[in-house]
Formats: sequence, structure tokens, C-alpha cells
Amino acid sequence: MNTCNKESVLHRINEFREYSAISKSTLAASIGVEQTTLNNQIIGKRGLSLDTVLAILSTFSELSSEWLLRDRGDMFLKKYDGSLEANAVRQAERIEKLIGTIETLQESIDLKNQTIAILNERIKQLEKSN
Repeated sequence: MNTCNKESVLHRINEFREYSAISKSTLAASIGVEQTTLNNQIIGKRGLSLDTVLAILSTFSELSSEWLLRDRGDMFLKKYDGSLEANAVRQAERIEKLIGTIETLQESIDLKNQTIAILNERIKQLEKSN
């Protein structure tokens, strides 16, 4: 077909999402874009940005840019065959990234909880002194 326009690129983004079983929210988080921004681009409320396309291609290195942009060739690069083993490796890599993100977020939550506890204790001290 070799179509290179926004609508066809959006269609292929959705095709990739469906094939990979990635929700819009997961895709947005994976590429570092606000979910509402990505959703507005996907449904056509906002134009598809170059930053979004580049982030998708950078995050999902197995995705063929020729396929995404021009509908030429296969969805995945040859070095990433569609075998179950290759898919399992990709999923494991994504899971490891997500685990790292979760650990970082948990550390941040723990620090904020410590700060809240300290501030609550300080409030109690100030209330007693008044």
C-alpha cells in the first residue's frame, strides 16, 4: 500500500498496539507522553507529533520505522522475529523496565510518607506548645 499520511500512521500505531496487547495508557507511560495527549493524537483531536512517533520508535526498537511510516516491509525488524521466544524476551525486558520504574516510584512514596510523618509530628508539637 505504501501510504505515508497521518491517518495511516495512526492506523499502524493502533495495529502495533493491538498486536502487542498494549493499552493506550501503557503506551503513553512507556514513551513518556501524557495519556490525554497521546489519546488526543490517536483519535485525531490533535495532530500526531514527531516527538510521539520518535518516542514510539525509540522505545520499541523492534518496530520497523519503514513499516510504521510508509507501510513498507514487516511490522518488526528482521532481528526481532515474531517467534514466541523473541516475544518472551521483549516482554521480559519490558517487565524489567517496569519493575525498575515501580521501585523508583516506591522509593519516592516512602520518602514522602517519611516527610508526612515528620510534619505530622511537628504539627502535634506545635499544637501542644500553644
